[in-house]
Amino acid sequence: MDWGIKNRLSKLIQPDGHCFFLPIDHGYFQGPTRCLEEPGQTIKPLLPFCDALFVTRGVLRSCVDAAASKPIILRVSGGTSMVGKDLANEGLTTSIEEIIRLNATAVGVSVFVGSDYEHQTLLNLSQLVNKCEDYGIPVMAVTAVGKEMEKRQARYLALSCRIAAELGARVVKTYWCDKDFDKVVKGCPVPVVMAGGPKCKNELEVLEFVYDGMQNGAIGINLGRNVWQNAHPVAMARALWAIIHENATVKGAHELFNEVKNSKK
Repeated sequence: MDWGIKNRLSKLIQPDGHCFFLPIDHGYFQGPTRCLEEPGQTIKPLLPFCDALFVTRGVLRSCVDAAASKPIILRVSGGTSMVGKDLANEGLTTSIEEIIRLNATAVGVSVFVGSDYEHQTLLNLSQLVNKCEDYGIPVMAVTAVGKEMEKRQARYLALSCRIAAELGARVVKTYWCDKDFDKVVKGCPVPVVMAGGPKCKNELEVLEFVYDGMQNGAIGINLGRNVWQNAHPVAMARALWAIIHENATVKGAHELFNEVKNSKK
């Protein structure tokens, strides 16, 4: 790797080799998502406990303070919505000139392996890598499943992650699965970060899957709804930070969650 891409990756992946990315890009297909109606207000108390924001250019410009931000992973794929026929029918939405203009540390694009738009979205990734590598900008591939959450199994995830890495992604974001997640990570030659997916039932469930994923080789998380839709988002972010960067156990992180939650009352 050249110096530029090494430097950008070092801003995202911390010296301990781990990372906590906070996605607030959900509006690009969901509209004003609950608790993300005003993104700038949502993220303000959470910034101390994340390493980077995953965001679209529109929200970045209108809601994120340029003078007090975290490194930016720019969402550059889209073109679909929850009310459309197929969430997988994405294209690239942002030019390389715009990526550079916004000083993005990295970019993110979804791929939908196994969908009717597999070929299209994999070429989106390839074309993005071709352009971004010229400027030393790392690409994160998001192994999305659209509305088909039953695809979150190791065999499918391993296939998607490996293909994304083969096409040049520097980091892959994928779902955690409760069986053989270690095989998903081992089969992917670039770092793997865990997505959150739908909001979990409770805090303990989130902490448990994040801890398990870290123990099985993931380098970190890209969690949104399970943080900012929590009734105590700062406590949730702090507890997750402890697992990611402080080697906390599930028990220790859960105790920290309750401690921070109670201190805010």
